[in-house]
Amino acid sequence: MEQRFTELRCKEVININDGCRLGYVGDLDVRIPEGEITAIIVPGPLKFFGLLGRGEEYYIPWRCIKRIGGDVILIEHSFPHREGETPRRGKRRA
Repeated sequence: MEQRFTELRCKEVININDGCRLGYVGDLDVRIPEGEITAIIVPGPLKFFGLLGRGEEYYIPWRCIKRIGGDVILIEHSFPHREGETPRRGKRRA
């Protein structure tokens, strides 16, 4: 499989453990001598409409990627929740 980084940046990352949409690929972690990709990095969610910056970025090891499709990258990874933080849920539409 050959893909350019610009093609990976257009794919949305979805965690199949909880169905959470994490965002789009922002960067790659690469071992230079071997040319091996070790992880993808997804920027964290915006804080207060982007005025306060972003949350922590998601560092997803390459071994956690289960499938790369035409539009999405499916991963299987559990992220630790901070104390007092509840998992985000999508908005319901009436």
